[in-house]
Amino acid sequence: MLETLTVQDAVELAVVERSGFVESRHAGAAVVLSPDGDVIARHGNTDALILPRSSLKPLQAVACSTAGAVLEGEQLALSTASHSGTDRHASAVRDMLTEGGLTEDHLGCPPAWPTDTATRDEMVREHVAQARIRMNCSGKHAAMLRACVATGWPIEGYLDGTHPLQVHIRDVIERLTGEKIAHTSIDGCGAPVYALTLTGLARAIHRIGTASDRSPFALHRVAGSLVRAVREHPWTIEGPGRPDSIAIEKLGVFAKGGAEGIMVMVAPDGTTVALKMLDGASRASTIVAATLLARAGALSDADVATLAAALPLDVLGGGEVVGTVRPGSGI
Repeated sequence: MLETLTVQDAVELAVVERSGFVESRHAGAAVVLSPDGDVIARHGNTDALILPRSSLKPLQAVACSTAGAVLEGEQLALSTASHSGTDRHASAVRDMLTEGGLTEDHLGCPPAWPTDTATRDEMVREHVAQARIRMNCSGKHAAMLRACVATGWPIEGYLDGTHPLQVHIRDVIERLTGEKIAHTSIDGCGAPVYALTLTGLARAIHRIGTASDRSPFALHRVAGSLVRAVREHPWTIEGPGRPDSIAIEKLGVFAKGGAEGIMVMVAPDGTTVALKMLDGASRASTIVAATLLARAGALSDADVATLAAALPLDVLGGGEVVGTVRPGSGI
């Protein structure tokens, strides 16, 4: 039987405080790696299996580039994004497709509304339907398709686990994590997502986040270019006012959230955090990750305060701030 994260494995990572009363608690697990990649802190069972969800995208993006997808700048950053579907995002993904001789119809992700409220409202007013290109994973899918075109692999069935692209992605994931895939599931966008330990995920993200774009090794060179592209174009990774984009803009970190309460974050010095909220909530993931980096000496308390002020952490009562979402006693 697979060893997945349980309540007994978890610690209190965050609380929600209202008028001095702790109203809710978010339990989970987290691991911190030093700039050299050594484990320096564990909170909860970080060797239990989790599904990384969209926090797996940096690994998938690196695999697509090593398979032949030639992407730079905004397009490279979008290959690892969970974007909010704004017109700017959609236009950049459309360019990714067009430059590969592809169209939106080739995307295997499902049609979706943008998660950006203003863009969705405008689409509704204009009677525009949901679209695949607006789906938050369309950049990843465009990169997968570009890899297929570059390598000569069939475009049809590119999401099937036995397709050469997915076999290559799986190999790269195992190489970066140092783990054999324990279980394969299907992510919300239709692509395979693999069960890993938090420690294995942190190890892979650390390798990506500390790679140099001048490395003589292709995989490291690609990873370094990916991280640089995200830091130079933080709007791509999620969108205006979104936690990942805010964290990158304010702190210069590499941050990538995933559904069901997953977060990975790499500080400029290479210190790395990977965490999972057991209840699947993401509202505290960013501030908890940054707090853990600060406690490891990779960020300052002032950095965390600046980030907290920019994140939607306020608890309201009657339209007034009466509390906050904050890190819990388990860290």
